[in-house]
Amino acid sequence: MKKIAILGSTGSIGTQALQVIAEHPDLYEAYVLTANSQADLLIEQARRFRPAQVVIAGESLYGRVSEALNDLPIQVYAGADALEQVVQNGEVDIVLTALVGFAGLRPTVAAIRSHKQIALANKETLVVAGELVTQLAYENHAAILPVDSEHSAIFQCLMGEQSEIEKIILTASGGPFRKFTMDELKTVTPAMALKHPNWDMGAKITIDSATMMNKGFEVIEAKWLFGVEAADIQVVVHPQSVVHSAVQYRDGAVKAQLGVPDMRVPIQLAFSYPQRLASSFDRLDWYHMTDLTFEAPDLDKFRCLALAFEALQRGGTVPCVLNAANEVVNLAFRQERCSFLQMPEIIEQTIASTTFIANPSLDDYFAVDAEARRRALSLLNH
Repeated sequence: MKKIAILGSTGSIGTQALQVIAEHPDLYEAYVLTANSQADLLIEQARRFRPAQVVIAGESLYGRVSEALNDLPIQVYAGADALEQVVQNGEVDIVLTALVGFAGLRPTVAAIRSHKQIALANKETLVVAGELVTQLAYENHAAILPVDSEHSAIFQCLMGEQSEIEKIILTASGGPFRKFTMDELKTVTPAMALKHPNWDMGAKITIDSATMMNKGFEVIEAKWLFGVEAADIQVVVHPQSVVHSAVQYRDGAVKAQLGVPDMRVPIQLAFSYPQRLASSFDRLDWYHMTDLTFEAPDLDKFRCLALAFEALQRGGTVPCVLNAANEVVNLAFRQERCSFLQMPEIIEQTIASTTFIANPSLDDYFAVDAEARRRALSLLNH
């Protein structure tokens, strides 16, 4: 029985992870559940799955959660610091980091330092501090298994291979605005951007998919997960989201991983690796896959993807600034304080005007993140 801590159990990834656990109650136990502010759903999950510990990051909600669970033998904690503490619990085997944004970095580092297996669904951890995090994982013998569908696909294409990678092919749906002109992008609204054609995700990630920043983050993640350079990562727009990604080897052979767009498959594999478990999830219908298409991304229309490649090549704290500025403009766009096309403009200006550190420490990342957020907010309000 593997005991799993789910950081972000009320989000899209967290709720699907609980479905995986429910499918295999003899193999997995939801030992820790955490949420930021969705107290009611966290209470509902806790009453169903009976974890040993629950954390509500929003401290003002502690009383409500604690009172609702006081008839059960569940320890209830509150605050961001509690996230770091629960992942260090000696009973925990796997930590699924499904928090959204920069908030995932500190508890992920704490889990790595406690030698936990990491099921990584928080892109920003490797985007912001990929070199530091992968080095820590190596030093602490903490395996990092990708949960993102694209990185899980690459991981599966590498399983059993000893050959040198020539190229990683990251597929992208292209989002809802793939065929929009620049003039049409000027009038995009948050409601339009929140309608992803293939995937059901949280609001922040859905907007990142619409700008293709999400794919840019995945490019940076791929560098650290698989040890490749930016020049060896190719983004290919594949609107059907059937081919989740692929690997090209030095002899020209390409291995791709295909499946229905269902995040429970990579979540389950991250829990069960190196085994594959049976599941009741949907299967591909081969007779209905009559139109799989592939095309190059438009880096002029989707400047965020180009900025991510540039940040990866520059290194140091630039990816950290990229992420911080993106979190600011993403929220501003959802609140209608920023237009769709202003987002990459403000990100680029923030990168140009924020302190650069070539070899940052963990404390440096937090300082630069705070500086970049202040700068992006200033540019927004200018």
